Amino acid sequence: MAPSVSYSITVRLEVASHGRTVSEITRAVEHAGGVVTALDVTSGHRGRLRVDVTCAATDTAHAEALVAAMADVSGVSIHKVSDRTFLLHLGGKIEMRSKVPLRNRDDLSMAYTPGVARVSLALAAKPEDARRLTIKRNSVAVVTDGSAVLGLGNIGPYAALPVMEGKSALFKRFAGIDAWPICLDTQDTDEIVRTVAAIAPGFGGINLEDISAPRCFEVERRLRAMLDIPVFHDDQHGTAIVVLAALTNALRVVGKDLSTVRIAMAGAGAAGTAVLKLLLSAGATKGAVYQGRPGMNENLAWIAEHTNTVGYRGDLAGAVKGADVFIGVSAPGILAGDDVKTMNDGAIVFALANPDPEVDPDAAREYAAVVATGRSDYPNQINNVLAFPGVFRGLLDAQSRKITDRMLVAAARALADVVLPDELGPDYIIPSVFHPDVASGVAAAVREVAADDGSDD
Repeated sequence: MAPSVSYSITVRLEVASHGRTVSEITRAVEHAGGVVTALDVTSGHRGRLRVDVTCAATDTAHAEALVAAMADVSGVSIHKVSDRTFLLHLGGKIEMRSKVPLRNRDDLSMAYTPGVARVSLALAAKPEDARRLTIKRNSVAVVTDGSAVLGLGNIGPYAALPVMEGKSALFKRFAGIDAWPICLDTQDTDEIVRTVAAIAPGFGGINLEDISAPRCFEVERRLRAMLDIPVFHDDQHGTAIVVLAALTNALRVVGKDLSTVRIAMAGAGAAGTAVLKLLLSAGATKGAVYQGRPGMNENLAWIAEHTNTVGYRGDLAGAVKGADVFIGVSAPGILAGDDVKTMNDGAIVFALANPDPEVDPDAAREYAAVVATGRSDYPNQINNVLAFPGVFRGLLDAQSRKITDRMLVAAARALADVVLPDELGPDYIIPSVFHPDVASGVAAAVREVAADDGSDD
């Protein structure tokens, strides 16, 4: 594994102001497998230099080894070690700021009492104007119960809070949306639904996040039925949008059509189910969950009924044999390169388990024409931030009361079209999250469908 900024540290140390100690420190870090990304001399006094060395490691243990390697250099005194990721999180990553000036008594009288009472009375008479006169117009609640956070599992609401803060920061950065992290100290489905319904008046949309399956399906279904604002489960629909967009372009690369390719999937949890349903909405037809399989819940039964018409009951290796596409949203290391070799020519492999994919990407690339992962250190990263900011921007702009599969498919197609035909290739089927046209293009597509559906009625 290559050194990563996720495990970046800054080591403050002192060395003699003469000699070659500083260059020896750099060599020591490199010999220990780290990468020096910055070296700053902060002060000098009485023949000694204070130096801040910033370097990237592969994990926490490796970071400790890099510090030990620097300490072993003759004449080096270690003063302080700072983990840059933890420093970034000190005090949280987001804040609230006023949009209006509060410079004098007149400003206070209009923003707060007594002037605000006029607005409150107007909203009491016409509550629907809250979308025009309050932050509801541009706000999203990022809601979790901490039961399925990233690849970390059931770590609870406190541990989930930094992730939800990050999500909120991404909403602001990429779509100008004010989002708030709402971490619930309950994993009871009824209580989650009641709580989100109770806070909904203050928001223009609900983004459910990191709620474990199968509870997440019921939470989403019930809230959509109860609320007059769109409810979006990013683990499901965000993933599905980006997968469909990437697959659209991957099929363009290999010259195949979604309606005719054979697709093998691994993973029928929240993400896998949503990917499958959106692929079906877009025109795909294949699957391998069979009717009558023991232990199926309602969700899996739907999958079996709507996909695997031939009743295939074999293992995954058998399912990928002769397939055009493999999509994995399950577990690491469940396929080998030799399994990919049995796929059709022009094979497409999306191995999205994180941090370790279903099949080693380098092994898959020996036989597949296009490979995508969920990782940032390989080409074609399937990253939900490509979808959710633009989707909500479009929903909020349209004052939509719901979200539909047509909107999701439109969002995926708009995202795919950000990659121009002369840019498209096996290692570039999905744009960068920093591409300036991503959020705006997705938002425009969602707004257009919302207008056609009359979803703001």
